[in-house]
Amino acid sequence: MLLLLACSQRQEHVSLPWGVEPDDSLFTDTYDLTQIEQGGELIALTLSGPDTYYEYHGRTLGLHNLLCQQFAHYLGVRLRMEVCRDTTELLSRLREDDADMAVIDFTHDSISPGWRIGEDKPELAAALLEWFKPSMVDETRQKEKRLLTQPRVTRKVFAPMLSKGVISRYDNLFKHYSKSIGWDWRLIAAQCYQESTFDPNARSWAGAKGLMQIMPATADKLGLSRDQLYQPEPNIEAATRYLKQLDRELSYIRDRQERQNMVLASYNGGIHHIRDAMKLAERDGRNPHLWADVRQYVLLLSNPQYYQDSLVQHGYMRGTETADYVDKIRQRYRQYCRMVRPF
Repeated sequence: MLLLLACSQRQEHVSLPWGVEPDDSLFTDTYDLTQIEQGGELIALTLSGPDTYYEYHGRTLGLHNLLCQQFAHYLGVRLRMEVCRDTTELLSRLREDDADMAVIDFTHDSISPGWRIGEDKPELAAALLEWFKPSMVDETRQKEKRLLTQPRVTRKVFAPMLSKGVISRYDNLFKHYSKSIGWDWRLIAAQCYQESTFDPNARSWAGAKGLMQIMPATADKLGLSRDQLYQPEPNIEAATRYLKQLDRELSYIRDRQERQNMVLASYNGGIHHIRDAMKLAERDGRNPHLWADVRQYVLLLSNPQYYQDSLVQHGYMRGTETADYVDKIRQRYRQYCRMVRPF
């Protein structure tokens, strides 16, 4: 990993193991490490991508993002990572002193490889030099790999059905709260099995909790207190309200089943990514209101050709899980419909 750092003096180049290429145009009034520590925030610019920055189940991942998180922790400040559309925007904002550093591997661009820090921040550059150890790169890659390959949810696995005609001990709750959204309760039961296998104490490494795997930040927005996340009824009630919100935001999809699929995909992968996939599908002459067409672009959003497209607003997506999520819920729902009465 190469880091491009500023010099401690404008006219002087210092020899660093990661390489140096100071940019005189970045020199402005001093806002260095002392001011960053006083403000309590390190602002970094990056681009969306699997090695730079992406969101996954409420966590921000990507090698460079994770390294920058560690550096901010070392400094004792919070990190504000801002995603730029392209390298041109990133460098322009850095020249305007709109951020403290650029956190990205420039290897594939026409400029020198490495992170960048402006010349007016020699203290920050020195702190970065003191902090970084080459071993951190492989260690961080392995940490991210473990997060992505381990089971996403820690849970007890219950039987898909308790007995003939009974899906789970929470059937009455599914029946009651499904009325608020107008969905078949068996579909929400199928989603719950996919989320937690009906384990009210399930938790994910990203922090999602309970039967419907609600993130604490989402619970806050829904008005669900965090001490209720593991309680079955409040968890299911909040989840159905969230489903209803997503359903309302996608109300322009007239076909009910197609809208349900988009809602389920949004619950798992985020509505912004699903809208990006819909825009790409429409551009390519596909039906943006048909899940089978949109699903293809959910998968393609892990490809630079697509997540770097000018139509895409929210960048890289690990789409395989979201596509499988909807498929598995639909498959289980069909099984439930054959075995359990709707009322």
